[in-house]
Amino acid sequence: MNPLIKPRALFVALGLLLALALWLSLALGPVSLPLADTLRAALRLLGLPLAGEGLAQTELILGQIRLPRTLLGLLVGAVLALCGVAMQGLFRNPLADPGLIGVSSGAALGAAIAIVGGAALGGLPPAFAPYLLSACAFAGGLVVTSLVYRLGRRDGETHVATMLLAGIALTALAGAAIGLFTYLADDATLRTLTFWNLGSLNGASYPRLWPLLLVTAAVALWLPRRAKALNALLLGESEARHLGFAVERIKAELVFCTALGVGAAVAAAGMIGFIGLVVPHLVRLLVGPDHRVLLPASALAGASLLLLADLAARLVLAPAELPIGIVTALIGAPFFLYLLLRGRT
Repeated sequence: MNPLIKPRALFVALGLLLALALWLSLALGPVSLPLADTLRAALRLLGLPLAGEGLAQTELILGQIRLPRTLLGLLVGAVLALCGVAMQGLFRNPLADPGLIGVSSGAALGAAIAIVGGAALGGLPPAFAPYLLSACAFAGGLVVTSLVYRLGRRDGETHVATMLLAGIALTALAGAAIGLFTYLADDATLRTLTFWNLGSLNGASYPRLWPLLLVTAAVALWLPRRAKALNALLLGESEARHLGFAVERIKAELVFCTALGVGAAVAAAGMIGFIGLVVPHLVRLLVGPDHRVLLPASALAGASLLLLADLAARLVLAPAELPIGIVTALIGAPFFLYLLLRGRT
């Protein structure tokens, strides 16, 4: 497959797109800030001694509200796109999604347990509630993914088709459990659970960014080191073994890496769909299946797309805010249908 664009040109374009998305994400919102003042205030927040008058309010809005939110969107978009590339390489299917191994549904179940269980116990201390919710979501994603991986193991080998079926079954089971918790929840708890399942970058803070930053950095550093192995897996597992790759270990690492990355992203921002499906597939159409290019390009594109989706979520119904999961679904679902129809022609 010949790439439609050279990798160097793509990276330049994606870098410029990400810079623009970052700039607009910081400047625009219910209170719009002048673009020039936004840039100067952001540089001053980074410690650069720039002259500027009347930037105190701009620096306050950026430093306390928009910068944490923008950084959260950047990290979530990048890690979801990277995990989407990993799953599409593992399943050797460009329409695969990280949700196939149950990590998203497991995280949603963990969050439902924390939200409904906390309400049943009379409420959690406000200082610990966000962290406990994130921890339960992260743990739920890891537990369900571990079960999927264990069910997919037989005779010392990981059977991808069996793992896929196990993921579908456990996703349905987790969905039924979430439905039960939704039925048992009172009105206030139901509202919290519903908004969490729709995804949002609202409420971002620097303390909550650190766990996701560490996980995203680990995923972004590890996956490119397995780019050649992912390229070999595209030829088939037998061919990859003949080329000297430890296929079983690589499959286990890909599943664990995806569970870690998606679990952390869902724990930080709720359920945000289609980033892991749309971004890798679109980048693959542009530059081909070489994971040495596909992985970093997808990370840049995923971060840009999520920042632009969050910007749309803030502006469409301003001053109200549309859940970002709705925006990504409105983008991703038509694109997915287009891919299906394109594949039939």
